[in-house]
Amino acid sequence: MTKRIAPAGSTFSLADALTAWAAGVTLITMADGRDDIGTTVSAFCPVSADPPLVAVALMAESYPAEVLGRGDPGRPSRFAVTLLGSAQRSLAGRFAAAGRPGARLLLDGVPHRRGEQSGALIPDDGLAALECSVTQRIPAGDHLLLLAQVLAVPYVAPAGAPLVRFRGGYPALA
Repeated sequence: MTKRIAPAGSTFSLADALTAWAAGVTLITMADGRDDIGTTVSAFCPVSADPPLVAVALMAESYPAEVLGRGDPGRPSRFAVTLLGSAQRSLAGRFAAAGRPGARLLLDGVPHRRGEQSGALIPDDGLAALECSVTQRIPAGDHLLLLAQVLAVPYVAPAGAPLVRFRGGYPALA
């Protein structure tokens, strides 16, 4: 493998370096009153098995971050995470597009259910789905980091390859 070397007197950016980080792709969905919202996220991380916790980072200025950033102690914000499979590349693209419509329209023709714990729309054909409740909100630069308790696991697929983001694309795993 040949390394790319920065020209003399310059360096690569952090964004350049992070394209070399392979990350699983997830779909984060939530219900907001009459609206259903969703976004593609690769900044997802399991944190703890006991208690069951995950972390998700959202662009701080995004509508999903605004919605999940609102919660109050009496009614914590809830959302669903779908771990996408390699066959769901187009679904990931729909939820990543700027100016996208609501999640119900984006899931038109895609089998899905509404989560019992989160009220969020959950596509049926992912590798697994989690329903979560936000426990901490941490401003982190241009992102909002959410620490969330896993309330339920609606399904786990018996097999399948993950959808992975790497160098700006979705390569097939060998």
